[in-house]
Amino acid sequence: MRPTRPALKFAVHRADDRLLPVLLICAQAVVWPGVVLLRGAVPTASAVLVAVLVAGSVTAALALRRTRPVVTLVLVAAACALGAGPLPTGATAVLGTAGVGLALFTVATERDTFTAVLCGVTLAAWQLLQSLSLHGLSEPDGLDLVLTALLYATTCGAGLMVRRTRRVRRAAEQLLKRAETERHRLPAVERRRMERELHDVSAHHLTAVVVTAGAAIGLRERRPELGQEALGFAIETGREVTRALGAVRAPAPSREELPSPEERLRELAAGFRRLDQTVDCEIGPLPDGAVADAAFGIVREALTNVARHAPGARTTVRCHYGDTRTDVVVTSAAPPSGATVAAAHGEGLGGGRGQGFLRSRAQEAGGTLTSGPTAEGGWEVRAVLPGQTAAPVERSVPRSYRVAQVTAAAGLVLQPLLPVLVIRAETVTSGGRVSAGLLFALLAAAQVVALLWLRRSPRAALSALLGLGLLWPVAMVAGAYGGPVLLPPALSLFATCAALAAEATRTAASSSCRGPAGAGRAVPRAPGKGRAVFRAPAGLGVVVLGVLVHALGVVVVVLERGTGLPVWVVGACATVGVGAVVGAARWGGTLRGRVERVARSARDERLAVWTGEAVRDAWAERRRIAAGLETTVLARTADMVAQAEAGRLDTTAERAREALAAMRSLLDTVRDGETGPELRPQPTLQALDLLAHQCRATGRDVEIRLTDRVPERLPTAVDLAAYHAAETILAAGGEEPAMLELDAEEGTLTLTATGVPRAARPAVRELLAARAAALGGTVDTGRPGTVGLRLPCAPVQRQGDVMSTEERK
Repeated sequence: MRPTRPALKFAVHRADDRLLPVLLICAQAVVWPGVVLLRGAVPTASAVLVAVLVAGSVTAALALRRTRPVVTLVLVAAACALGAGPLPTGATAVLGTAGVGLALFTVATERDTFTAVLCGVTLAAWQLLQSLSLHGLSEPDGLDLVLTALLYATTCGAGLMVRRTRRVRRAAEQLLKRAETERHRLPAVERRRMERELHDVSAHHLTAVVVTAGAAIGLRERRPELGQEALGFAIETGREVTRALGAVRAPAPSREELPSPEERLRELAAGFRRLDQTVDCEIGPLPDGAVADAAFGIVREALTNVARHAPGARTTVRCHYGDTRTDVVVTSAAPPSGATVAAAHGEGLGGGRGQGFLRSRAQEAGGTLTSGPTAEGGWEVRAVLPGQTAAPVERSVPRSYRVAQVTAAAGLVLQPLLPVLVIRAETVTSGGRVSAGLLFALLAAAQVVALLWLRRSPRAALSALLGLGLLWPVAMVAGAYGGPVLLPPALSLFATCAALAAEATRTAASSSCRGPAGAGRAVPRAPGKGRAVFRAPAGLGVVVLGVLVHALGVVVVVLERGTGLPVWVVGACATVGVGAVVGAARWGGTLRGRVERVARSARDERLAVWTGEAVRDAWAERRRIAAGLETTVLARTADMVAQAEAGRLDTTAERAREALAAMRSLLDTVRDGETGPELRPQPTLQALDLLAHQCRATGRDVEIRLTDRVPERLPTAVDLAAYHAAETILAAGGEEPAMLELDAEEGTLTLTATGVPRAARPAVRELLAARAAALGGTVDTGRPGTVGLRLPCAPVQRQGDVMSTEERK
C-alpha cells in the first residue's frame, strides 16, 4: 500500500527533526572530547558522564522542537548552562551555540513575533547578567557577549523571515486555489443568479397578476370595480416585469440610486397590501450587501407564498439586525374561511423551487432557514443571517497570556542576580577605562535600531549605519581592544550588508523592468521625448559610499594595531575585500528580489488569465439565458400588457398563465446546452459586474460605478475597448481596493480607475495607449495610483483598421 502525501510529509519532518540534533551531537563529540583525545589527554569519567547527560538532554529536547518550541528552548539553554560549570571549556561549545540557535530559530518560525523576540531578548539578557554576576564590568573585551547577542538576533531574524516567507507563499497558494475554484464556479453562480432572479421577479409579479385577475373574475358580479383595478394592476406589473427582466439580463454594477434595504422591504409590503393582503411590518435598519439582499428575497418569496396559498391571511414581517445575528421572520395566520375560491386560482402556479431558493439565499449569505406550520394553523418562515460581528476575525492572544510570558521572561532574566544578592557580597573593582565590550554592545544596539527603521526611512537608516561604521574603530581604541583586529569591522560591515541586501530586494521586487539586476539600463523613451536616457542602478552611490567607509575603518584599525605593509597595499586590500562582500550582499538581495518579482508576475498572470476565462464563460451563460428570455417570457408578458390595455380581463389572466408556463420551461432548460469556447461572445461593459465579482472572489475589493450619462448602447468598438481597458487595469495586479468610474459627457466616454498603482507602469500604459489610440482616445497616468481613459463615443476608425468577427459578435 502506497503512503499518502500527508504521511510522507510527516515522515520527512520527523526525519529532519532527528537529523539535525544527531549532527550537532556528532560535531560536539568532535570538538570535545575528540580534540582532547588527539592531544593525548584523557577526560575524567565524571566530565564524560556530565557531558553525556547534557548532550542526551539537548538532543532529546531538539527532536521535539517543532511541537514544543518554547519549552525546547528553555530546556536546551538550562542544560547547557548547568553543564558549563563542571565541564571544561569547549565541552558544550557546539550545543550551547548551534543548539540554542536552532531552538530559537524554531521558536521564530513556529510562534508569533512577540514570543520569538521575547525569547531572544530574554536569552541575551540572561547571559549578559550571568556574565556580570561572575566577572563584573572588568571583563577586558566582552566581545563574546556581543557575538552571542548577534547570534541570537541573527537567528531570530532569520526565523522571522522564514516564517514571513512561508506565510506569503501560503497566502499566494490559497489565493491561486481560490481563483481557480472561482474560475469554474463563476458561470454556475451566474446561472443560479439568473435562475433565482427570474423566479423571484417574474414568478412573484406574474403570480400576483393571475391571483388578482382570478379573484376579480370570480367576484365580478358582486364587485365589478375589481375588474378595472385588476387590469390596471396587470398593466403596471407587466411593465415592471419588463424592466426587472432587463435588469436581470444586464445588472447594474453600482447601487447609487437604489433605496435603502428597509425602504425596499416596506415598499414590498405596501405592494401586497394593495392586493388585499394584511401585512404588518416590524423592520429595523439593515445594511446594504448580501444580508439585505437575502432578507429581501426571503420576505418576497414568503409573502408570495401567502398570497398564493392563503390569500387574505394576516401576515407579520419582522427584521432585526443585531450585533451577532440578523433575524428575518415571516409569520402568517390561518387563512380566512372565504379564501378558498381565491386560493383555487393560485393552485399549480408554483414550480416547486421556492423553498430551495429560500434556503440557498440564506446559505449564500452565511445563514440558515427553517419553515413550517405554526400551532395556530398558519405558516412561519424563519431565517437567521449574519450580524455585525459575523465576519471571521483573526484570533488574538489574550492579554493575560502575554502578561504570563513577560513575567516568566523577567523571572529567568533576574535568576543570575540571585547568587550576587544572596550568596556573594564581593565588590568587583574596575578600572577607569570603559570596557570595549560595553562600547561594542551599544554600537550593535544602535545598528539594530537603524535596521528597524530601514523600511520606514531607508535613507536615514543607511546614513546612520554608515555613520556608526566609523565609530567602531574609535570604540576599539577607547576600550583598548586586544582581540582579533578584523572582527569589530566585520560586525559593522554585517549590518550595512544586511541593509543593502534588504534595499536591493525591495527595489528588484518592485521594479517593472526586465534585464540583468544591478546593471545600468536604458529607460524606454516616451513618444515625442527624444532619445532614451541611460540611468545608473538605484542606490549605486550608497554602495560606493559604504565600501569607502568600511574600507577606511579597516585601514584605520590595521594601521593602529601596527603592520609592515605599505599604506596603499592595506587600502587596496581593504577596498577589494569590502567591495567583494558588499557586492555579494547586494547581488544576493537583488537575486532574491527578482525571484519574488517573477513569482508575483507569474501569479498575477495566472490570476488575470483565470479571471478572463471565468468572466467570458459567465458572460456566455448570461447571453444564452437572455436569448431564451427574450423569445419566451418577455414576448408573452408584452402580450399580457396589450390584452390588459384592451380591457380583456379573461385573456389577460390567460396570457399571465402562459408567461408563467414559459418561465417554468425556461427555468427547466437553463442547465442544458452549454456554450462551447469557440462560440463565446466578447464581454462588454455590461459584464463589469462579473469582472468585479471575480476580483472580489480572489481577495481584492473592486467597486464599479456607472453614472446615468453612460448610454445603454455604445458602438461595438467602444464597448469592447472600454471593457478590455478595465480588464487590463485590474489585471496589472495589486492588493489595494480599486474603483472604476465610468461617465459620458459631450460624446466622450471616460473611464477613471483609482487605487491601481501598478496600472501606471510603462508596459500597462503602452497597452492602454494602443487600445485608446485605435479609437482616437487618450490615456492619462499623471496622478499617483490613478489611470484615466477617454474614448469618443463615435470612434474614429483609422485606415486599415478592420473589426474582427469575434468583436462584432
